[in-house]
Amino acid sequence: MTESPLALPIAITQGDPAGIGPETIVKAFRDASDLTRGCFVVGDVATLRRAASLVAGAGVALPLAVLGSVQEALDCPLRCLPVWPINPATVQGTQPVAFGQLSARAGQLAGDCVVWAANAALRGEVAAMVTAPLNKAALSLAGAPYDHFPGHTELLQSLAAAHLKTSVAQLPVRMMLANDELRVVLVSIHVSLRQALEAVTFDQVLESLLITHRSLQAILGRAPKIGVAGLNPHAGEGGLFGREELDVIGPAVLAARTQGVLASDPLAPDTVFMRARAQPGQPGEFDVVLAMYHDQGLIPVKYLGVDKGVNVTLGLPLIRTSPDHGTAFDIAGTGRADASSLIEAIRMARQLLS
Repeated sequence: MTESPLALPIAITQGDPAGIGPETIVKAFRDASDLTRGCFVVGDVATLRRAASLVAGAGVALPLAVLGSVQEALDCPLRCLPVWPINPATVQGTQPVAFGQLSARAGQLAGDCVVWAANAALRGEVAAMVTAPLNKAALSLAGAPYDHFPGHTELLQSLAAAHLKTSVAQLPVRMMLANDELRVVLVSIHVSLRQALEAVTFDQVLESLLITHRSLQAILGRAPKIGVAGLNPHAGEGGLFGREELDVIGPAVLAARTQGVLASDPLAPDTVFMRARAQPGQPGEFDVVLAMYHDQGLIPVKYLGVDKGVNVTLGLPLIRTSPDHGTAFDIAGTGRADASSLIEAIRMARQLLS
């Protein structure tokens, strides 16, 4: 199916240049050309030329078009790779970083691409941003300001708060992982398990429910049905295995319901995801599950297949999606990277714009 034209282009950040991000981007432009029409890549030209050459070894060669303005991306022909050079001074020079190796330079390039694309989206110059995976250790090696952020979500939250002239605390965001069968929103993300347990507070759970409600209502066109995962085994079994469901999560659910949120009571976390899972021709019992911490929510989504998973940041004043996988240093440069998740992330960004 041919995708409808965009009024503004979509920016795709290259991710860590030592990983599989650039390769998956080239494959997406090769294999899903209707979907990538009107998109462009924010990245290092040498890195993307290498990725195009790698992919060309197994099929169609894609020419690169170095953009003079982002609007030019809307007129690029299919199976052409439009690139906004993150460092125009290096378009004709420099060697790309080595595949599969951590480096401060790789972290710096990846971070610079995200900052440029986010600020362009916040200024209304691009319609949305899709982020190829970065490596958190490389981002930290890059030093200030990137070593303050454990990942995309926190960096984007900080940039958006600065744009809105507010504090990070006043701009709460949440991570949603989604595929064709399941959507999951997380109360906390990149913190230790001990910190994640401490983050299960009345305010955090209530805020998560409200963000999930508002965001999914905009996506679905109706109030979503939210399945709430308990924190403890069997959702605490009436207080026998912990009281968080009785003292924290349950009261937050009741408070959310007074604001029109369709949220369940805390449910056993070992079954709530199965109840929410959609089957062919049969929707799940819930539109989305609110999970209490990172791995509780991401394990069931990723078990269903990372090739179709998409990460969506809820609560930002911009649209950001991302594939549900990492930089895969172990296969970078081999030509084996699968672009399916990135293609789904681009598709999701388009859906959110419609």
